[in-house]
Amino acid sequence: MKEILWLGRGGQGAFTAAKLLGASYTIDEENKYGLAFPSFGPERRGAPVRAFTKLDTKPVVDRSQTEKADYIVIIDDTLYSPQLQSLLKPTGQIIVNSKNKIDGVITFDADKTAAEFKLPTANTIMLGLLVGISGVVTTENAVEAIKGYMPAKIQERNISALLKAVQEVAK
Repeated sequence: MKEILWLGRGGQGAFTAAKLLGASYTIDEENKYGLAFPSFGPERRGAPVRAFTKLDTKPVVDRSQTEKADYIVIIDDTLYSPQLQSLLKPTGQIIVNSKNKIDGVITFDADKTAAEFKLPTANTIMLGLLVGISGVVTTENAVEAIKGYMPAKIQERNISALLKAVQEVAK
């Protein structure tokens, strides 16, 4: 099972990204199952949010929080802490939306790309980075998930931003 932990703040779309990843995984094959769920306290914009995506070739019924993740994706770099390394599987990676380099993690200024595409959040850009780095889903399936789950008026900008992030990884 692949397990991805998403960290963000209320309103940044961490749970939306988690759902899009789960949907992307299940699009084209019968024996692929995804489960996405959030974990947060009192709902308010700006409060820390954790979301989880679990991907497997058999039905995913465990709704407990991920204890050891394959990937941790952080939409707000103020939520990064070196202690997060202890939540990774041995080959796991952390991807952080940050202008600054952080030792031992992959960083990318997703906010800059979000501004370029006039997006209020960097969630689909971070999804694109994860797609490019991990290969857990195809770019085509991620695009299809956006088409299936996002309102039509914001699909094109989010797809373009996701594709740019995937291309950045390929460089």
